[in-house]
Amino acid sequence: MSEENTELVVIGTVHHVPTPAALEVLANVSVVVNGNGLITAVLPADSPEAAEAVRRANTVVRLGQHERLLPGLIDTHVHAPQWPQLGTGLDLPLEQWLFDYTFPLEAKYADTSFAQSVWQHMVPTFLRHGTTTSVYYATVHTESTTLLAQTCVEHGQRAYVGRVAMDHPEGTPEWYRDATAQQGIDSSQRSIEEIGALAGNTGLVSAIVTPRFIPACSDELLVGLGELATRTGTLVQTHCSESHWEHGYVLERYGRSDTEMLKHFGLLKQGTVLAHGVHIGDSDYGLIKEAHAGVAHCPMSNSYFANGVFPARRVLGMGVHVGLGTDISAGTDAGLMKQCVHAVTSSRMLEDGVNGIDGAVENSRIDIVAAFYMATTGGANMLGLNAGVIAAGNHFDAIVVDTSSSDSGLRIYADVDGEERIFEKIVRLSGPRDISHIWVAGKKIKQ
Repeated sequence: MSEENTELVVIGTVHHVPTPAALEVLANVSVVVNGNGLITAVLPADSPEAAEAVRRANTVVRLGQHERLLPGLIDTHVHAPQWPQLGTGLDLPLEQWLFDYTFPLEAKYADTSFAQSVWQHMVPTFLRHGTTTSVYYATVHTESTTLLAQTCVEHGQRAYVGRVAMDHPEGTPEWYRDATAQQGIDSSQRSIEEIGALAGNTGLVSAIVTPRFIPACSDELLVGLGELATRTGTLVQTHCSESHWEHGYVLERYGRSDTEMLKHFGLLKQGTVLAHGVHIGDSDYGLIKEAHAGVAHCPMSNSYFANGVFPARRVLGMGVHVGLGTDISAGTDAGLMKQCVHAVTSSRMLEDGVNGIDGAVENSRIDIVAAFYMATTGGANMLGLNAGVIAAGNHFDAIVVDTSSSDSGLRIYADVDGEERIFEKIVRLSGPRDISHIWVAGKKIKQ
């Protein structure tokens, strides 16, 4: 173990999922964290090396017998400005929902005071749910986008914040879009520069190039954003084959799939986050894997808007990166643990089909372990982020769940529950009240 300064040692039992296939339990270990927020070692707690780390540590946290240490959750698809309509307005098809509800709401963020009031409520709420990293869509407004990034820095959440670019005269309303493709490109570049220059941002918050989706963007804008992402080394996020409408629109416009066109425009690259992907074909998944990009699986919002179920088990089996997303506000839950439950449920529906007969796809179900993998390790792998697993060399982004005093039904029964059942209960039942500690980059988040 390195002789460098030890900032923190956390002693207890770890639950994490390095692969989709199995939970790994590390019982009675000492997790050693340096001053840069990186895990330097995971040691048996009764070892001499662990005792020495404790002696040198500035802070030692000893977990109780009812507490478990888990990696922080990584939400790979959030529409931040839609936070005020969380839980509402899900009665329309996607294309109508955007124009009737969502675009009018997002236009309000021209008012930075309104934006700040939303951001200051939303970011701490995500943290209380254990979401240590979020991938955010902001709005077309550069100032409000920078304020979102600044709020993440202030509260200590790791984040990728994207100023949304959209200029297509048919796919966007006149009163909410970039006036020209060049304006969208220039404003996106300015957003990258402002986020990178934020005071106190030591790499915790990054910009991400964000064409909303092909129906909202002109070819000129898509080309320019692809060039911008390459020139600045910035990651990309967009929607891809979310619904029959979106998937069909791109086929009609180009005669090629959404994935193929994103590659054509230089937007399918390492770390690209493709939201939903419900109607992506196998050849497209080959392109995604080759590019080292991935899919943000949003099981709850897919139930409302995607006209299908994302085949998570099959795509994971192809070796494609898959993360999990709440898709606020088309998704109705702020907590990613709930999305794990939705992911399992939707996979069972895909395998069983409608009424157990129509549309059944064999070998589609996943379990809670695979779902939690997507919520942690899968998202980290897609983003190229050293996180998602409690292991040496990774950022110490982590949460502690206390199972002893919950009104959610989360409770351990010693004669019944082994570690696998405890883990399943934590993922299915825990909420903010059960999360006793949160760390991002080794720093404890105030709750």
